[in-house]
Amino acid sequence: MGSLLARVSPPSFRPERDIPDLSGMIILVTGGNTGIGYETVKQLLLKNAKVYLAARSADKAAAAIKCLEAETRKPPAIFLQLDLADLPSVRRAAETFLAQETRLDILFNNGGVMISPPEQLTAQNHDLQFGTNVIGHFFLTELLLPALIKSSQENKIPTRIINTSSSGHEFAPGNGMDFVSLKGGPERDAWVKKKGGFFARWQLYGESKIGNIFVSNYFARTYSDALVSCALHPGGIKTELQRHSAGWMQVLSNALLYPSPMGALTQLWGATVAKPEQITGQYLVPWGRVGKADKRTTNLELEEEVIRYIREQIKGF
Repeated sequence: MGSLLARVSPPSFRPERDIPDLSGMIILVTGGNTGIGYETVKQLLLKNAKVYLAARSADKAAAAIKCLEAETRKPPAIFLQLDLADLPSVRRAAETFLAQETRLDILFNNGGVMISPPEQLTAQNHDLQFGTNVIGHFFLTELLLPALIKSSQENKIPTRIINTSSSGHEFAPGNGMDFVSLKGGPERDAWVKKKGGFFARWQLYGESKIGNIFVSNYFARTYSDALVSCALHPGGIKTELQRHSAGWMQVLSNALLYPSPMGALTQLWGATVAKPEQITGQYLVPWGRVGKADKRTTNLELEEEVIRYIREQIKGF
């Protein structure tokens, strides 16, 4: 159904036609070995960018890079070992990148997990979804700021940070964040039990995706002289993220969701074609336009509280 809908109402943005030549550009894509990330890397390579493919599994990354090389017939993507669910791994990834490059022109904070079982936590005992999708990406972005700012100074144009959120941010509970749910322990266990496993998964996912928007807005405002930062909903896309869904949901997803190449369209548009002043601090929606996020994302006090919480979690790493 998703493929049929795409043919009936095709996007106006076409990467192969609309993305300019990216020769000389240095780009990093987290979660680049599969799904939306893979398709993003593919289009960037086709336009001659130098692309770092960040992923947790070396074997899966190697397989993806081999396929990409065959599909694009361009110089291969460069593997960067990164486990967003382990803060020392995030630091090692950033240090490895900075040892090889002095600038970073575009950062795609694309990787993530979706509706994982509540008992799954990160190496530092954070909820797996919030820890991976939000804390890991925030820490990576902060560590890469020297290269991001250097790019802006050298190129005389704003560097772009593209943060993959989701319409699922609307599933966040209450005002958008139940902080007790974000780290393992008795209080979180009681929270999960009260919510029920099914609803807990979705509300935790919602917290991580609204967190992506808060973080994106924070970087847009704090570094407005050097960076463009935006968050986006990639669309209802069929990828490996649905692997934790119930069987009936996977069947429904296969019938209704769009193919993964379409999931890359909006973030590619935001990274390469959209005007900086058009998208910074904004929420993008399919297939390459500015939309509106849940009104809770405008709560600056909550945003500041989220940033303080994240900083407390990364302290010492």
